[in-house]
Amino acid sequence: MHHFPWLTVVTFTPLAGAVPLALLPKRALNLHRIWGMFVTVLTFGLSLGILAQFRTGTLGFQLVDHAVWVRSLNFNYTLGVDGVSLFLVLLTTFLMPAGILVSWKLEHQVKNYFLAFLALETAMIGSFLAIDLLLFFFFFEALLFPMYLIIGGWGSERRIHAAIKFFLYTMAGSAFLLLGILFLYFLSGSQLGRATFDYRALQHLAIATTTARWLFLAFFVAFAVKTPLVPLHTWLPEAHTEAPTAGSLALAAVVIKVGAYGLIRFNLGLFPEASGYFRTLVLVLAVVGIVYGATVALIQSDLKRLVAYSSVSHMGFVVLGIFAFSLQGLTGGVLTMINHGLSTGGLFLLVGMLYDRLHTRDLNRMGGLAAVIPAYAGVFLFVALSSIGLPGLNGFVGEFLVILGTFIVTKPYAVVAVTGVVLSAIYLLWGYQRAMHGALPVAGGATNGHGNGSSGRLKDLELREYFVIVPIMAAILFIGIYPKPILSRIEPTTYTIVGCVQMTTNKGAPLPASNGPLSAESLRRLLCTSGGP
Repeated sequence: MHHFPWLTVVTFTPLAGAVPLALLPKRALNLHRIWGMFVTVLTFGLSLGILAQFRTGTLGFQLVDHAVWVRSLNFNYTLGVDGVSLFLVLLTTFLMPAGILVSWKLEHQVKNYFLAFLALETAMIGSFLAIDLLLFFFFFEALLFPMYLIIGGWGSERRIHAAIKFFLYTMAGSAFLLLGILFLYFLSGSQLGRATFDYRALQHLAIATTTARWLFLAFFVAFAVKTPLVPLHTWLPEAHTEAPTAGSLALAAVVIKVGAYGLIRFNLGLFPEASGYFRTLVLVLAVVGIVYGATVALIQSDLKRLVAYSSVSHMGFVVLGIFAFSLQGLTGGVLTMINHGLSTGGLFLLVGMLYDRLHTRDLNRMGGLAAVIPAYAGVFLFVALSSIGLPGLNGFVGEFLVILGTFIVTKPYAVVAVTGVVLSAIYLLWGYQRAMHGALPVAGGATNGHGNGSSGRLKDLELREYFVIVPIMAAILFIGIYPKPILSRIEPTTYTIVGCVQMTTNKGAPLPASNGPLSAESLRRLLCTSGGP
């Protein structure tokens, strides 16, 4: 390394911070909370260093950290960041302090909870930065254990069932991923002279068409489970429903993004011809997920399950944008991942705050809450409108680019996807109306969640809760009004990925002429032959 190891420092700061936390006295609960908050805020501050060092318009991976892991087997530790992974890392570090704050009143096994949370943050960041496939698999699997513990240890009544289902689904998908990675490792040994897991080197492999298609499926199954893509999604609603609030935040905002990121990085990056071959199948699954998730959300009476199924629908938009094979579609898909993390993560936080007050998530036992907690109602409406895709807020920009990028390539899928936007407005606004307006369930006061009279009026948002949600609202508004700083850093990477796939498959919308020093054709060839400079 000839530079400050920004990526390594940001990746392992949470895990390093877990060591002093483990040594703190078990009963020092406030000290546990303060230390957890300090570590997550420090990690976010350090991640801004990556943003500051990132060079806009530069192709390939930047700030690469490389070290030999096992020399005899050519196992290497390699981290790198590009336009796709940059803002996923920032999203992770930005939201984790909110997860600590929303868990501030936790009393049960506080130290262990924050230890799991910090370990989870390291695994999530590492998954977005690893460009060695074995290292990526290590982080990809490391996500499972702290997430399993958070759901199973601090979740709701059926938490053990939800945690086991989450673990088994993801482990089953990961088995296919491991087989695919090992096959590429041995194939690289025969073609390159020395076996390697390095993503940049693996892009040089000449893989037989049939073999590449089988490898595509091996990777695809693992990432489709994690995304999750219908019909491999059934673990997600239960995991969300039973997880504690911070667990739902991490799951919705970051963990499922690892699956979509894997589709972009590895499926499109390593198997462009196979991506084109299976494109129609994936597009069908994406639009089915959009409509199915939105339709099932319509009939939910549990507010948290409603948001969970909305997450299935919105991730369908992400996959649709990825496999549209257009610059607008892929860029919009990446931006939708970021926007979904903010909007749906914000909704899960707000549902958790409401549950703390009412001790229920049943919409049939709510009503008239806007008259009792007006600030909360206003914040909930703002975040819901961002999830719907109201122009001026973040959700509109990403979904518009996805639909536009799909429409210019294949109109029927775009038309079906638009119905998901309409349905999202229906289920979120209907849910808001049922909870916040109408008559109070109990005359003279708000319900206490048990169907009988309240002992007093519900408290509106506290100062701590404002610190949780206001930064997310600010990010939602900023991206909705001025997305250029994000798009300008995403587009060089998405341009080259789409160019490579188009050159290989002749599918997708024609790319616009490059404004940089390289022609569009040069960019296509640069990615497909060397993975960037």
